[in-house]
Amino acid sequence: MAVTACQGLGFVVSLLGIAGIIAATCMDQWSTQDLYNNPVTAVFNYQGLWRSCVRESSGFTECRGYFTLLGLPAMLQAVRALMIVGIVLGAISLLVSIFALKCIRIGSMEDSAKANMTLTSGIMFIISGLCAIVGVSVFANMLVTNFWMSTANMYTGMGGMVQTVQTRYTFGSALFVGWVAGGLTLIGGVMMCIACRGLVPEETNYKAVSYHASGHNVAYKPGGFKASTGFGPNSKNKKIYDGGARTEDEVQSHPSKYDYV
Repeated sequence: MAVTACQGLGFVVSLLGIAGIIAATCMDQWSTQDLYNNPVTAVFNYQGLWRSCVRESSGFTECRGYFTLLGLPAMLQAVRALMIVGIVLGAISLLVSIFALKCIRIGSMEDSAKANMTLTSGIMFIISGLCAIVGVSVFANMLVTNFWMSTANMYTGMGGMVQTVQTRYTFGSALFVGWVAGGLTLIGGVMMCIACRGLVPEETNYKAVSYHASGHNVAYKPGGFKASTGFGPNSKNKKIYDGGARTEDEVQSHPSKYDYV
């Protein structure tokens, strides 16, 4: 019961994480305009992975997609690739984990096969979550670098006089969604891997016991035993002696002192 609950909870958490990764990838608020020095503005700029948008004070919003591929920064393209890889791996692992659920029976699938599928989906969930976390972190690091570079360029001249005003961008809501979604996917993958251990069937080892058919005459020795089935030409002439087993013929072949009396 605990294994089924752990597996089901891991699947649900991973499902929420993958949905969050998809939502974060499609969101436009990856970077938003910093309004610290200019709280009152007629326009508000924010950018995403696929397009940049401008929202006017009247409420009208206009978005323009990135119609170039080679003209984009290399870091932005790397973030795109990481998020797409995370989504693809997450979708495949979701499909595998559905068939690996213990509460779902498909034909005569054994528990060992379900355990292998659960472990595979768990590992893929972990990789998907790591891709999302790394992609969001790389974009956040790029924002921090550009923010401080823009701040340094704004204040030039003697006495810190402000000569130029540049648009600075800070963290958008999509970054936080991506971090949370990547963490949920990672946690769900770990739970699936833990549930895999409970699905593996335990191997039962039986001690070998030798069975010998009982016979009419059984001769026992200190180092072991010797069984006789009672079928044979000399089986009727066998007798049991303490300290060893000897036949009647062997006893008569050795004369004793009473034979000469």
